Amino acid sequence: MGIIVFSCKTVKLSDAEEKQRIGEYYDAAGMYRKLYTKAKPEQRDMRAYLSYRMGICYQKINDVTRATSSYLGAIRYNYPDSLLFLRIAQTYHQSGKYNDAINYYQKFLEQNPDHTIAQNGVLGCERAVAMKANPTPYQVKRMEIFNSRYSEFSPMLTGADYDKLYFASSRGKTVNKDSISAITGQLTNNFFLSEKDEKGVWKKPVELEDAINTPYDEGTPSFTDDGNTMYYTYCESDPYNSRIAEIYTSSRSGASWGAGTRLSLIKDSVTSIAHPSISPDGKYLYFVSDVNGYGGKDIFRARCVGGNDFSGIENLGPQINTSGDEMFPYARDSATLYFSSNGHPGMGGLDLFIAIMDSMGIWHVENMGAPINSSGDDFGITFEGTKEKGFFSSNRNDARGFDHIYSFERPIVTIFIEGYVSDADENPIESAVVRIVGKDGLNEKVLAKPDGSYKVELERDISYVMMASAPDYLNQYFELTTDPDERNETYYVDFFLSPVLKPTVVDNIFYDFDKATLRPESTDALDEIVKVLNDNPHVTIEMGAHTDRKGSEKYNEDLAQRRAQSVVDYLIKAGIPPERLTAKGYGKSEPKTVTQKMAESDGFLEADAVLTEAYILTLTSDQQEIADQYNRRTEFKVTGTTYNLY
Repeated sequence: MGIIVFSCKTVKLSDAEEKQRIGEYYDAAGMYRKLYTKAKPEQRDMRAYLSYRMGICYQKINDVTRATSSYLGAIRYNYPDSLLFLRIAQTYHQSGKYNDAINYYQKFLEQNPDHTIAQNGVLGCERAVAMKANPTPYQVKRMEIFNSRYSEFSPMLTGADYDKLYFASSRGKTVNKDSISAITGQLTNNFFLSEKDEKGVWKKPVELEDAINTPYDEGTPSFTDDGNTMYYTYCESDPYNSRIAEIYTSSRSGASWGAGTRLSLIKDSVTSIAHPSISPDGKYLYFVSDVNGYGGKDIFRARCVGGNDFSGIENLGPQINTSGDEMFPYARDSATLYFSSNGHPGMGGLDLFIAIMDSMGIWHVENMGAPINSSGDDFGITFEGTKEKGFFSSNRNDARGFDHIYSFERPIVTIFIEGYVSDADENPIESAVVRIVGKDGLNEKVLAKPDGSYKVELERDISYVMMASAPDYLNQYFELTTDPDERNETYYVDFFLSPVLKPTVVDNIFYDFDKATLRPESTDALDEIVKVLNDNPHVTIEMGAHTDRKGSEKYNEDLAQRRAQSVVDYLIKAGIPPERLTAKGYGKSEPKTVTQKMAESDGFLEADAVLTEAYILTLTSDQQEIADQYNRRTEFKVTGTTYNLY
């Protein structure tokens, strides 16, 4: 069963399944993909199975976009396992599409109402919106000096002045067929080191030439307080069995690290243990394993009894460990542990958490929130001693799922407001100006940077009025009162300016089916138009309604005209003078042109393509419905800028 000839090579389903079993997910995904392309459309059960398996493998290697697409294929072919809903919910969660994630979590919970991971998934999505809206004071920055086009992760500071940073990276190796990992599709990882120069500036990292680096994977370093002993994760290839991670240790002689030796924390050779973290006082070694836990990977610790001898291994318990994965522990002191988890409610993927032990020995866990956490994987944190600054790794904003190093710092009693000025398609407007006027006398104009970003320092307990403007765009206002508490705070306000020279789609305006009656859930979007018009009192606009390709031209024009008039009537009722408004029903005469954002979001549309009926008919039925939804839209465009001006 499941044998297909592909490019003069025989691809067997059993081979793909075996690759997946031993953890070679990258190779397995490619084999499933080849099998899928050769499966006939009428082989629905086979296509469903292959799509599901392919999705699992892509999810394992953090290719979230392909994983989601594969799971959607499995849903389309009615794959008969409710676990599919949980998996696609998780990929939407990792993509930051929280409403879609909640929808699928709830579908899964309908059949599995007591499933903790799904329950925490819903809770995490709901909390993520609040965390993004109320970020912590930490400032996060991608550290380009450390990063490459490959992957780098688990940074670790060491040295008396914390002037040395070790991390693992897959860069610097010759790329050929044999050097690509069958597990991740990436090169294997070696240790790199960056040091500060005499001015305190980080230098470009260099690969260690010491014996500690091998042709296999090394990562997640942790150092004793004197900096002379390193514990790390070592992973050797095995073409026949699941790859087993082990903890190794290395000692430094002079400036060089010696060859690593295996740490015998667990006596057998088939249990995976990884991600060591030695406590600053050297009393405990924290680590991760998937043995005898609460499900998934758990965090354990073992007491140091001298040298590299450890005993008394203990699971850290249900306050920290869940039925998901808890990984990458970092022992900051005897009662403070940082770790990453996808089992606790979070923003998506792995989130960073802080756990503090009370006087009774009970751990209290708290999500570190945004901006340290994102919808992607955030993990491997390290601090610069007692300072609230350091580094961590994350795969946020990397379409390949590659990890990179970010810095974080909690500023000292400062309040900032920052954000981006973008157009309706989220393209930055580099010519934009943000003006801020405060009751403390502040009157400042800030020019947005080329990426559309701006940042201004504010004072506590002050009311401010902000306005973003740019040539050929409508102004947008925002009011803010800063918190009176004396603490670091960063407010994030993004402006999305509507263009004067082209129509702007207004999302979330809904009508009753086949009618022009506005539905109640349209109120927020309509009120936003009212705000735009009040913010720009000299502007006149046309409200245009568009339909999809179905039905006659006359019918669609009539329906569209009535819908446009419904919006205009709402705006007039809200206090906008009628002479500032025009209603126009276009019907299906002006199909939508695909924007870059639409093309990136959906994956099957071509940028700048026009969604004509001929184009839509080249798509699948599911894709056609999405295209039709784009054509069913309400837009406004500016018709004048001098109303009551003279």
